[in-house]
Amino acid sequence: MTSLGEGPAGQLLPKAPTGIQGLDEITRGGLPRGRCTLITGGAGCGKTLLGLQFLVAGVRNYGEPGVLVTFEESVEEVTADVASMGLDLDGLQRDGLLVIYAFRAEPTEVVGTEEFNFEPLFLLLDAAIKRIGARRVVLDTIEALFGMFSSQAIVRAELVRLFRWLKDRAVTAVVTGEPGENDALTRYGIEQYVSDCVIALDHRTEDDVSTRRLQVVKYRGSGHGTSKYPFLITDHGFEVPPVTSVALDYGASSERISTGVRGLDSMLSGGLFRGSAVLVSGAAGTGKTTLGAHLIDAACARGERALMIVFEESPDEVIRNMRSVGLDLGRWAEAGLLRIWAVRPGEFGLDNHLAVVSSLIAEQAPAVAVVDGMASLIGGSSRTEVTLMLARQFHVFKARGITSIATVLNQEDTETAVGVSSRADTWLLLRNVESAEERKRLLIVCKQRGSAHSNQVWRFMLTDHGIRLAPDAQMVWKAMGAPRWADPDEKKR
Repeated sequence: MTSLGEGPAGQLLPKAPTGIQGLDEITRGGLPRGRCTLITGGAGCGKTLLGLQFLVAGVRNYGEPGVLVTFEESVEEVTADVASMGLDLDGLQRDGLLVIYAFRAEPTEVVGTEEFNFEPLFLLLDAAIKRIGARRVVLDTIEALFGMFSSQAIVRAELVRLFRWLKDRAVTAVVTGEPGENDALTRYGIEQYVSDCVIALDHRTEDDVSTRRLQVVKYRGSGHGTSKYPFLITDHGFEVPPVTSVALDYGASSERISTGVRGLDSMLSGGLFRGSAVLVSGAAGTGKTTLGAHLIDAACARGERALMIVFEESPDEVIRNMRSVGLDLGRWAEAGLLRIWAVRPGEFGLDNHLAVVSSLIAEQAPAVAVVDGMASLIGGSSRTEVTLMLARQFHVFKARGITSIATVLNQEDTETAVGVSSRADTWLLLRNVESAEERKRLLIVCKQRGSAHSNQVWRFMLTDHGIRLAPDAQMVWKAMGAPRWADPDEKKR
C-alpha cells in the first residue's frame, strides 16, 4: 500500500505507512518510499522498537516483506525482546516474510588497517531482498558498525556508500543511530545529510517525571508536523497519540444527551451536545466527581461505553464512594461498559497524559469520558502549559465525538478555571457557601456554546439518591457579593 504526501508545488511523494497512526499523521502518510530514514536518539528511546514495528506493519498490513540487520543483539535476543508486545518475529521468519541477520564486527578486523569489507554485508542483503521480495529494510544501529573507525573521513565515505546502496535497491530503509556529544543530532555529523527523513527521539526525566517525545527534524519533498510530540512504549509497542491535527475540522452534533441529573438537563435546555467538552470547576467537596459519575451512569444505562480517568482515588474507592449517592458504577464496570483507569499524578507529565488518554480511547471506544482531578496532574505547571494541555485533551475527545467532562479544583475562586474555560463548550461552576449556620453547595452554568441555558444559581444537593437541584439559592449567591457576570438577574445566553 502506498500513501501519498504532498510535497513542493503540490507534487505527491510516495510514502510507506509505519502502521503507527500518530506517526503517520505527523509524517502525512509515513516514511519516504524507496528512500532512507534515520531514527536517532539515546539509549532506551525506542529506536529499535520503532524500526521493528515498521517492518512488522509492512508485512501484516501492506504485504511488504522486510529484512532486519542488527549489529548489537543476536537473532534470539531481538525476537524475545518484542514477543511480549505482540510482534511475532519467529512466525514471520517461518513464513518467509522476514529475514533477520545479526552481525558483530570485530575491532581486530579494523584497528590498524582502518579497512572493513562491506561486500559480504551487501551480498547477504541483496540476496535476502531478492529471495523474499523485501520492500523494507532496517539497520540497527550503525554506530555499532562504524564506532571502531578512528578516521572520520572513512566513516563519512562509508555512510554515503551504504545509504546510496540502499536507495539503488529502491527499498524503504530505516537506519537507527545515536546522538553525538553536546546535544548534536548525530555522532558523525553526516547521517542527517545523507538521509531523506530524520526523526529524533528523546527520553528525559524532569522533576522525577519521565517524558518521551519525537520530532521530525527533516523530510525531503514533503510537509510534516514540526513540533515535539509525546509517545509511549507500552505493552502494545511504540505508540504515538493521534493528536497532531491542528485543523478544527471535526463535526458538530445537534443531538442532546442527558447529564444524568434531571434539573441540570433543564438548566442546559435539554442536556449536553453530544461530543461537546465540559469543564467542571469548584473547591474540594463541591461534588465535581459525583457530577461526572452521573454522566457516566446515564451513558452506561443507554448501553454506551464510558471511560473514567482518576488521579486521586483507586477504582474500588470510586465505586464505593458513588454508592453513597445511589450510583452503582460497579455493575457497569463488570459489564465492560465502564473502564476506570487510576494512576498516581506523578507517574507522567502533561504530554504523556495525552498519550495515555489516546491509548485508553483506542482500547475502550467510549461515548463519554470523565477526567477527574486535573489539579493533581497539573500541579507545578504554568498556566500556559495547563491551558494548552486541556485544549489538546478536549480536541482529542471532540475529534472522536466523545462527550467529555474535565474537573478542576480551584479553591473557591474562579481564577484557575477562567484560564482554561474558553477551551470548553460548557462551563459549570460549583461553590461552597455558609448561610444561616448551614453549609450549602451552589451550581451555576457559566456558559454553554450554541444553546440557551439557565442564568439562575441553583442549590446543589448530594442525597442518597444522587444529585438534586433546587432553585432556592439566589439570595445566598447575591449575599456573597458575586461578580456581575454571575448575578442570576443578569440576562445572558
